[in-house]
Amino acid sequence: MTRMSWMDLKDKKLGAMSQAERAEYDRAYAEARLAAEVGEHIHAAREAAGLSQRELARRMGTSQAAIDRLESGGVGATLTTLQRVATALDLEVSIELRPSA
Repeated sequence: MTRMSWMDLKDKKLGAMSQAERAEYDRAYAEARLAAEVGEHIHAAREAAGLSQRELARRMGTSQAAIDRLESGGVGATLTTLQRVATALDLEVSIELRPSA
């Protein structure tokens, strides 16, 4: 029996999708990637400020678990949440919209 690599399995699955299914997959993937990137930025900013997740959570009035989910990309941050993070870290939020690559 021939084993397929993870990438081969992914390519096979993507190739079998309808156009609508592929569009939904691409949308969900982009959202997950953005949540992970935002989480990485929050994590780096928190560490640069010398704060633990628990301390950031206290400053924001939320739980350490919520900060963990945010930093891990498990949840997408709303603009309100980003503002609360920025305020707690004495930073400001900057949003940039630019053409897709």
